[in-house]
Amino acid sequence: MQVIPLQAIPSQTFTVQLAQQTCTMWLRQIETGTYLDLTVNGAPVVTGKRVHDRCRIVRRPHLPFVGDLAMVDTQGADEPDHAGLGDRWVLMYLEAADL
Repeated sequence: MQVIPLQAIPSQTFTVQLAQQTCTMWLRQIETGTYLDLTVNGAPVVTGKRVHDRCRIVRRPHLPFVGDLAMVDTQGADEPDHAGLGDRWVLMYLEAADL
């Protein structure tokens, strides 16, 4: 497992290398929750996926992404809030061996 660094802001776009994959993510919080878009090597994998505590985000082995992602509340089991991103809520990359 690997922690992906986040900022405590309501909307952020970032690129990270995960298992030799160039991953671009857009994480944003709106009134109804926190959502994530994921592209791998420029191809969309997940768009508009609602993020919940400890729930895998990709969950589809046929998609062009090795591994999975999950948001984890380090102080309980609440839904993510942008004010605690990177501290209370961490985005984890789960390698294929972790699944």
